[in-house]
Amino acid sequence: MGYYHNLCHRLGLQRTGCSGIAGAALARCLHVSPVMCAEPLKKKKKLDPQIIKQREDRKKKKIEKQIRRLEKNARQLKPVEELEVPLELIDEKDKRQRKLTPLGSVELEERALLKKQWAHYKHEERVADYQIIDRLVQSQNKALAELRRESEELYQAAVEVDPQLIPVAVKGPVATPPIKNYSSPDGDYLHQTMKWEVK
Repeated sequence: MGYYHNLCHRLGLQRTGCSGIAGAALARCLHVSPVMCAEPLKKKKKLDPQIIKQREDRKKKKIEKQIRRLEKNARQLKPVEELEVPLELIDEKDKRQRKLTPLGSVELEERALLKKQWAHYKHEERVADYQIIDRLVQSQNKALAELRRESEELYQAAVEVDPQLIPVAVKGPVATPPIKNYSSPDGDYLHQTMKWEVK
């Protein structure tokens, strides 16, 4: 209140009283602007061109060093622990290696002849399958051509795709016979893959 009394005294409002209506009106008319702590912008220092060139050369050398390091480690393959042979198996190589009796010349000739006969049989079987497929395709095309001569609507109905044939489920022979009373695992696994980073 002392600040307003001094202000009223200076403005000659002692008679009406600063605590009255005039004081309130005067307080409404007074506004204080925020403090601006600004300063002029600093001028950019002009650097020596030689210093700028040295900095650019330093950056360039650093990038070239990183490129050389990457090229050096490019040919190094990441080790895969799953493909590495344990040392125990390497030590037991002689114990685990089977000593098979060498085959005689008669046995080798019989096996070679059997392979040739099997290859000839499979070749004839494949040729016969191709001939059957060709005859079926030719018969189908001939039947469709005759149907188109009779009626275009029946031909379009015959060649359109049947949506009921698309979701096909085929169950055929498997590589190994099923195991009775086999309980499949849940599928949980422990992720132990190592991460290799070039520094």
